[in-house]
Amino acid sequence: MKFRAANRFRRFFATLALGATVLASAQAAARDDFEAAFDNTLGTELRAPRSYSSIYSDAAERRLALTANGDRGRIGVAALDLSTGREFSILGDQRFPMASTSKIAIAATFLEGVDKGKWSLSDRFPLMVPVASRPFSSKIAPVNAGTMLPAHELIELMITRSSNPATDALLAAVGGPDAVNRWVRNAGIDNFQLSRDIATLVRDDGEFDPATYIDQRDSATPQAMITLLAGIHQGRWLSAESRRVIIGAMERCRTGKRRIPALLPAGAYVAHKTGSLNNTSSDIGIIQMPDGRPVAIAIYVTGQGSRPAREERIAQIARALYDSYAAEGGSTKNWVNARY
Repeated sequence: MKFRAANRFRRFFATLALGATVLASAQAAARDDFEAAFDNTLGTELRAPRSYSSIYSDAAERRLALTANGDRGRIGVAALDLSTGREFSILGDQRFPMASTSKIAIAATFLEGVDKGKWSLSDRFPLMVPVASRPFSSKIAPVNAGTMLPAHELIELMITRSSNPATDALLAAVGGPDAVNRWVRNAGIDNFQLSRDIATLVRDDGEFDPATYIDQRDSATPQAMITLLAGIHQGRWLSAESRRVIIGAMERCRTGKRRIPALLPAGAYVAHKTGSLNNTSSDIGIIQMPDGRPVAIAIYVTGQGSRPAREERIAQIARALYDSYAAEGGSTKNWVNARY
């Protein structure tokens, strides 16, 4: 009896060992396939040195290790197929300067107030026009109240043209950065912090180099931003009308033509919002696959030598993501890591 039991245990552990070997081989093959496709578009320099792992799963877990090029500046990427749950992440859990991508959260905070009857889209608020002042000369940069505009025009200006005075108008209306942070926390989003109005952020820009230093102020992780985009797109926090307002403005975005949309196929659907500050460029949005699947993407690029180089990197990454998701089709189901 003891001999037969010992044999059963040996067979059991031998089966486990064989399964582990097969799984390791599958993981390596999946990693090699993805990294080969990624390298064909972006080059091997984007992945070395290796410092961050992200798990992608179907029936068996597969690990894909991807990194940004730390020598030329940090690059953070997160993407999520809203139909299948397939997620990619490169330094997706690191903080990056939001710059004007924070305007999506500001608009969403205001629109929730509209849904609750606090304001209407026809209510008028004054543009907050910056007054010249020395950097760091005051905690809050001085502004003057300018032209009164209805809220729907302010949202259009802040998202399609990235108007800072329009953004600060609605930021003041909702109660400042703390009100936006409360809305984001109530939405269940972590790793997001709006610290200053846009006038102050722009005036005091350049205090730190985001390529080498992580400033927690006015920062978020790429993963936090795709959570924000996904929730807005799926109507989790806003009414259908408010969702149409914010996504419609993102569809009409006039900034960042050399970023997410630049290398996508002609006619590809893109709804996005850009961000730019000292030595950092970014773009976040929703793109659509040929079969109609929406994908939320957030790309934050620092360094790289120049703004055109950063924009080129954003465009390359967006195309790599588009191609990867398009190649998968809609057959990927029930991902273990799916968050939605």
